[in-house]
Amino acid sequence: MRHFLRDDDLTPAEQAEVLDLAAALKADPYGVKSLAGPKTVAIIFDKATLRTQASFAAGVAELGGYPMIVDGNLAQIGTRESIADVARVLGRQASVIVWRTADQSRIDEMAAYAGVPVVNALTDQFHPCQTLADLLTIREHLGATTGLTMAFLGDAASNMSHSYLLSGAAAGMHVRVSGPDGYEPDPAILAKAQQVAAGTGGSASFVAEAKQAAEGADVLITDTWVSMGKEQEKADRAEVFQPWQLGADLMALGAPHAIAMHCLPAYRGKEITAEVLDGPRSVVWDEAENRRHVQKAILTWLLR
Repeated sequence: MRHFLRDDDLTPAEQAEVLDLAAALKADPYGVKSLAGPKTVAIIFDKATLRTQASFAAGVAELGGYPMIVDGNLAQIGTRESIADVARVLGRQASVIVWRTADQSRIDEMAAYAGVPVVNALTDQFHPCQTLADLLTIREHLGATTGLTMAFLGDAASNMSHSYLLSGAAAGMHVRVSGPDGYEPDPAILAKAQQVAAGTGGSASFVAEAKQAAEGADVLITDTWVSMGKEQEKADRAEVFQPWQLGADLMALGAPHAIAMHCLPAYRGKEITAEVLDGPRSVVWDEAENRRHVQKAILTWLLR
């Protein structure tokens, strides 16, 4: 049985297969009914959500299934009941379990006991559904991913940075993540991304200077400087991350055709300027839509 718990759960060939399927499902939204029955997909939210809930619920319905939304605050998974017991219960009620939670160890334990495929809808360490959506968006706007340079600017120790390293390397991209001192990526994840990139012709690196990371990049990406659970660091982060703000100056350093990306929610005037977010080179709304299409693809692929 296969799960999608982190980006490197898909080989480069499998990632390409899922992205091809996502493009086909986007072109024909109701042509595949992999959840006909309807089969139930349990979708659990321990953390705040908008795009994840909307895109999974809509996608499951388009596939002919039933999205069973579970409020993690009510379920109190790991407190009121053990993760293993919840997994055993939900695995008998649903064909797939989707979970947006905290530490990666929680979703790993869910997958160990569920008996059905489990999909990571965000953890503190990874956000693989988002990066699949971003790769589909890059394909649509730039024609391909292989050989392109992606620069992630901001908190390079974040779940988004880790997922871009792994997914971008698998897609044959040259991935640069950049952030202030003390906000470097997990060395083990960077090493894994470099190992993957060696087989795809890509590369993966941490670049200390924002301008150096942006130089010649085809894709410039940022995310909120204050991830969920880091709210107490808001003031300190606003000061230290300022040189990594994605504004016109950094966009000008990218390739002439460079696109700007953000997984949302975005805070104009903080990690990204309104000029860039709402400008002609921004593809953020395509990213938000593409969450639905890639998630339909990964659900369909796992059930096959």
